[in-house]
Amino acid sequence: MDKQMVVVLFGGRSSEHSISSATAGGVLGAIDRDRYDVIPVGITREGAFVLEDDDPAKFPLDAAHLPEVADNGTRVLWPEPGGDRTLRVAHPGGAVEGLGEIDVVLPILHGPHGEDGTIQGYFDTLEVPYAGGGVLDSALCMDKHFMKIALQAAGITVAPWVTVRRRDWDRDAADVRVRAAALGLPLFVKPARAGSSVGVSKVDDTDELDAALAVAFAEDDKVLIEKGVSGREIEVAVLETADGVRASLPGEIVLTSRGFYDFEGKYLGGDGVDVVCPAALTEAETAAIQDAGLRAFEAVDGRGLARVDMFLTPTGDLVVNELNTMPGFTPISMFPKCWVASGLSYGDLITELVEAGLRR
Repeated sequence: MDKQMVVVLFGGRSSEHSISSATAGGVLGAIDRDRYDVIPVGITREGAFVLEDDDPAKFPLDAAHLPEVADNGTRVLWPEPGGDRTLRVAHPGGAVEGLGEIDVVLPILHGPHGEDGTIQGYFDTLEVPYAGGGVLDSALCMDKHFMKIALQAAGITVAPWVTVRRRDWDRDAADVRVRAAALGLPLFVKPARAGSSVGVSKVDDTDELDAALAVAFAEDDKVLIEKGVSGREIEVAVLETADGVRASLPGEIVLTSRGFYDFEGKYLGGDGVDVVCPAALTEAETAAIQDAGLRAFEAVDGRGLARVDMFLTPTGDLVVNELNTMPGFTPISMFPKCWVASGLSYGDLITELVEAGLRR
């Protein structure tokens, strides 16, 4: 059987550049080499597309020394629409080399310029197939304000919130404080369009609100102030397969000493949080969580994959917190852990993603 050519695309311009690069190490090591030829393409922090080394060991998940894509002087030349799909690279000396025809791109990019619909629109323009989310679901889920509106329109419960733009805060901070106070404590203050957990603060006292807004506004000029929800933190992985869209067994975030599931706990395996999958749930709770995950995925016109995060309250209600269209994908991340617990290995999960992209 002829192998298909997969471009693994990683790095990027967002603050989650290194996590994407570490994910690439896992993907390059686990992708089925009997089935696919692989071209690793990195995006530097400045936005240059470079040809990277096909070496998983170069991109380890090491919290002390996170990997990144360095500018090695090469420049990847993407195929133009209407012609062949040959990927080319310009070397520092000026020579241009053909690397083969692309069958599909696997973008494992997090945050702005990678998970917000921009790179997806770029590949749509080039008429190059790609795996993962599309333009609409990526853009919707990157903006937590519009994601909540889409979920509410589908009858899905979300936490109460107010959206604050920097100009609102600068013009009338007192009004913002009043609207935040009406939500009740605790509060979570989040950039609307930053990567997962970046710039997020928990507010236990009203005196902490101003500082939390400053942290969030450093990432985005649109910020959500959200009422904290009491309940178990549950996550379910959603995957588009040849047999339809499936939901995994749910997992649970168990906080032991952290105040909330922050960047370090989510991606670096930091102390104070346990990622448990499968979660200890009844059959009825599991079925309800899987149904909520699938409904949320449909509400945002989901494609490819998503991790759906929600709270299971003491009264048994489900409150959807967010969808992540390119969730953490390192071997220690919840998304692959949930699928491993559901009987799908890390390597087979990558195959499912690639095949979904090829079916487009």
